[in-house]
Amino acid sequence: MRTRYTIWDGTQRVLLDPDALFDELAEYLGRCDDVDEALDRLLREGSDAEGLELRGIDELLRQVRERIARLYDEFNLEHSLEQPWNDVDDIVGMEQEALEHQPTSPSSRERSAQLGRLSRVLEEALEQLERWTFADEDARRAFEELSERSDDIRRVDRFQRRFREQFQGPRDLDFEETLELMSRFEGLREIERALRERDFDSIDGQALEGLLGREFAGDVERSSQAMRALIEAGYVVRKGGRSVLTPKGARRLGQVALREILADLLADSSGRHDTRRAGASETMTEQVHPYAFGDPLHIDVAATLRAALLREAAGKTVVARDAAASQTAKAARSRGVAAAPRVRLAPQDLHVRETWRSTRTSTVLLLDMSWSMSWEGRFAAAKKVALAMETLMRTRFPRDYFGLVGFYTRAVELRPADLAEVTWNVGDPFTNLQDGLHLGAALLARHPAATQQLLVITDGQPTAYFSGGRLYCEWPMTVGGLSSRATVETLREVQEVTRRGIRINTFMLDDSPPLRAFVQKMTSINKGRAFYTTPDHLGRFLLVDYVARRRKVV
Repeated sequence: MRTRYTIWDGTQRVLLDPDALFDELAEYLGRCDDVDEALDRLLREGSDAEGLELRGIDELLRQVRERIARLYDEFNLEHSLEQPWNDVDDIVGMEQEALEHQPTSPSSRERSAQLGRLSRVLEEALEQLERWTFADEDARRAFEELSERSDDIRRVDRFQRRFREQFQGPRDLDFEETLELMSRFEGLREIERALRERDFDSIDGQALEGLLGREFAGDVERSSQAMRALIEAGYVVRKGGRSVLTPKGARRLGQVALREILADLLADSSGRHDTRRAGASETMTEQVHPYAFGDPLHIDVAATLRAALLREAAGKTVVARDAAASQTAKAARSRGVAAAPRVRLAPQDLHVRETWRSTRTSTVLLLDMSWSMSWEGRFAAAKKVALAMETLMRTRFPRDYFGLVGFYTRAVELRPADLAEVTWNVGDPFTNLQDGLHLGAALLARHPAATQQLLVITDGQPTAYFSGGRLYCEWPMTVGGLSSRATVETLREVQEVTRRGIRINTFMLDDSPPLRAFVQKMTSINKGRAFYTTPDHLGRFLLVDYVARRRKVV
């Protein structure tokens, strides 16, 4: 493949980087109901991320409206129809003069009076003259010439009547200048409409560049590429008139979430903190596996070299790589010493020794989807953590079971593919943690393992429960207080979950005294743990805690 470099002259088409675009889109997917809404918000706000440089449509619309406002402030339309009216008055004058020279009769006097009552709305006056039978031949020919421009005259007449009050600038425009102004004004208004409605296909690129410049046209072109870039990259597909993530898009969304959370943890990486404390060191095991991102760098040299040699020896003999190596081998043979072959390492050759014995686990993440989770960015943070957890389990611990449950007024099982577009439920605003625990335990029962646990992300105490097969909802007794019956039924479910040997770890996004009291009661029953955190630190708490305990012998 050849790459040609030329001097930038502004005419080259800049293509959006679909990966950079999707990474930006991922942030909005955490706060929106679907892909279309997330993409629309991204386009509206724009991004200056590397490889993207996407100007926001809100900013583009502001520039268009400023250009329209300048026209309002520069021109006025008071004299736009002066010339056509002069032509009409001349035609009427010639016709009336001809009628005066006809023999005096009631009909000629009435016809002359009709001309005197001609409408002072130019469009209506033209329609009246079109039905007129001219007595004067010169007047008839003059009207025919004027009629050749009747469409333009009608347009200017309507434009003046509609926009006269807006155009209050100091510069007077005649008829021809008004036509030019109308072309610019209508072009800008059409661009404004197309940007507002995201109707990029209707925008004339040449007209756009002529009205607003090459740079502006390039910004609009990049905005119009966004959806095409995502579709062509395989991240998004159109179904039933709406955009949805493909499996590839869903996987990348989880990778983005996991990467962002791990980036926040780099300061705590192994080997970065000195300590004077004495204590037990990590226990090395004899198990070796290929290195995966996130593993401690306890490199097993023998296994790494063996992997490299086997890779290079596949189908051929290891030979000297360059002339220097060949000369070294000859010199060594002359002395009776065999030279060691050079080995080139590839990333896939790297092997590390395990420091902890792994145990198989079954985990269900319970995600609060009640109305209050929409506050302070709580649900966006919780959804990002859920995406990161799903990706971590699928890539790092593929043999473990990981399930998802969303709970609001009732609980539902969530599929990983649904995570991108799930949101808090405004129609069912209550918090039914009891049903969430019940459904989570049922999922764990279908996937037995040595370690079973429920991870609960919530910001409020329970306000809904099932009893005798019926759903009950109750508001707290006081603002921020407890719902007594829902609390009792939820704690009863905690006891049942505990009896099955399931551990409950709760990550709280609120720290009100009633909520703290409820969580303390729940943890005292289950012997699990509770973390009080904020949306910004939720991922740090949950993932670090999970991975740390996942590596311990249970």
